[in-house]
Amino acid sequence: MSEVFISYARSTEPQAKIVAEALRRLSYGVWRDDELPAHRSFSQVIEERLAAAKAVLVIWSADAAKSEWVQSEADRARKDGKLVQLRVDDAALPMPFDRTQCADLTVWNGDPEAPEWKKVVASIAALTGEQAPPIAPDPTLFAKPTVAVIPFSNLSNDPEQTYFVEGVVEEIVASIARYRTLNVIAASDSTIYRGERASPQDAARRLGVNFLLEGSVRKAGARVRITLHLIDAATGAQIWADRLDDSLDDIFALQDRVAERVAGVIENRVLDASEQKASARPTGNMGSYDLYLRAMPLFRLSRKPEMLQSIELLGRAVELDPAFALAQSQSAVCHRQVVDHAWSDEPEFFRARGLALAERALALARDDSKVLAQVAASLPGLEGGCDRALALLERAAALNPASSFVELVSGSVQLRNGEPDIAAEHLERAIRLDPISSMNAFARMYLASARFQQERFAEALALFRTTTLRLPVSYAVLAALHGHLGQRAQARDALAQLESREAGDIEKFARIWFPRPNYRALLLDGIACAETPTPA
Repeated sequence: MSEVFISYARSTEPQAKIVAEALRRLSYGVWRDDELPAHRSFSQVIEERLAAAKAVLVIWSADAAKSEWVQSEADRARKDGKLVQLRVDDAALPMPFDRTQCADLTVWNGDPEAPEWKKVVASIAALTGEQAPPIAPDPTLFAKPTVAVIPFSNLSNDPEQTYFVEGVVEEIVASIARYRTLNVIAASDSTIYRGERASPQDAARRLGVNFLLEGSVRKAGARVRITLHLIDAATGAQIWADRLDDSLDDIFALQDRVAERVAGVIENRVLDASEQKASARPTGNMGSYDLYLRAMPLFRLSRKPEMLQSIELLGRAVELDPAFALAQSQSAVCHRQVVDHAWSDEPEFFRARGLALAERALALARDDSKVLAQVAASLPGLEGGCDRALALLERAAALNPASSFVELVSGSVQLRNGEPDIAAEHLERAIRLDPISSMNAFARMYLASARFQQERFAEALALFRTTTLRLPVSYAVLAALHGHLGQRAQARDALAQLESREAGDIEKFARIWFPRPNYRALLLDGIACAETPTPA
C-alpha cells in the first residue's frame, strides 16, 4: 500500500506531480487520485488509501482551501496524527489548519536540497518511522578556521577531579592539532578564561578564533558524563552538541574517544562551511581556490555534463597553482567517474590523465591524509584494482585516525573490493565521527549499498530514505532493492533515474561495484524482478 497520500486541488496538479516524483525518487510509495480505478467507487478507494497511508501530504492553494474534498482529507489526516502541509501560493489556510506548521513552496522548482522541501521530507520520514534527514545550519564564517578549546567545567562534587577534566581537554586539543586545515589554541593558552562568563563573541575576539569548543564533565562514582558544545563565535549559535556517558575503567580510552569524536566533527563542519563561504585557503592563489570551490557542487551531482564542467574548473585551478594538490587529487576522482560511466568516447585519455593527476598529487602532498584518500578513491577505476588504494588509505588513517573522510573513502573502496562487511564497519565509523556535514550523506548512501549486499533490505531502504543524495550506483541498488521487495513501481522509477544519468551498461556497472559473483547476482536478480511486468 502507498505510504504517502497526496491531497490537492485539480488546478495544482502540475505541482502535485513534481512533489510525487520527488518523493518517489526517495523510494516512497505515493498515491494521488489520478490512480483511481475505473471499476470502484472513488470515495471508497480514497477512504481506504487515507487509512492505509502513513503520511498525508496536503498541497494547499486558493482552490484547495475552498475544496470540501481537500478539507475533508486534511481533517481526517489531522485527527489521525499524520498530516503534513505545504503551500504553493499565498492564499490563507482554512481553520484549523492555519495553526499547524506549513512549508512554503510557493517558489519551489523541484530542488531536493531546498530547505522548505527538506522540512517536508523530514516530517514524512518521521511519520513513516524513518530517521529524518538532518538540516545543517549555515553559520557565518571567518577567513581562517581556528578553534579554541575552552577549559571544561568540572560539575563533579569533588574539586580534585579537575586533573581529569584537564586531561580530557588536552587530548582533544592534541587530536584537533593533527588537522592541517585547522588551527587550534592549546588549553594552556585558554586557561585565563577559567571561571569567567564571557559571551562566545567576547571570548572569540580575545582569543582571535572562529569556533569555540565548550564542555563539562560530571564524575559520580565509577561513571562519568561529558557534554560538548561547538559554538560559532561570530553568531554565538551552537552548531553541534554531543554527550558521552561511560565508566571510568579506562580513563585514557575514554579521553581518546572524546577527542576522536570532537576532532572528526570539527574538521568536517569547518570544511563544509569553507566550501560555502570560501574562507579556508589551502592554496595561496584565491582565484585557484575559487575555481576549486565552484567545481565541488558540480562533482557531487554525479552527472555527465556537470562532471565534465568540474574537470574543466579544476584544470583551470591547477593552471593557476600547479602546487594545489587537493585540486589535482579531486580532479583524478572526477576522471575516474568519467571512466566508470563511459561518459567519454576517449576513456583511455581520461584514464591516463586521471592517473597523471593522481601521481602529481601524491608527489606534492604525501603526508596529507585527505589528498591520500582522494587519490585512493580514484585508483580503483583508473588502475582497475584496489590494492594500492587500500595501502594509501592505511597511510591516511595512520596520519589522521579520526578523519571521517578517510573512513568514508575506505568504505567506498571496500565496496569496490567486494567486501561489504568491512565497508560497513568503515562507514559506520564515518557516520559516528561526523554526524552533521555533507560527508555524512555520502556515508549513509554507501552504507545502504553495503546493507543491501548483506541482504538487510529494510535497513538499506531506511538509509536511502534519510538522504536525498544519489550517485548512479545508488539507483542501481535501489532498483534491485525494490525488486527484491516486490515494489515494482518504485523499482522502475529507480531504473528510469539510472538511465537518465547515462551511467552506462548495467552489467558493466555491476562488475565495477559488485566484483564478487554472489553480490553481483543479488543486484542483477533484483533488477530482473524490477523489469518483470506487473501482473494484471
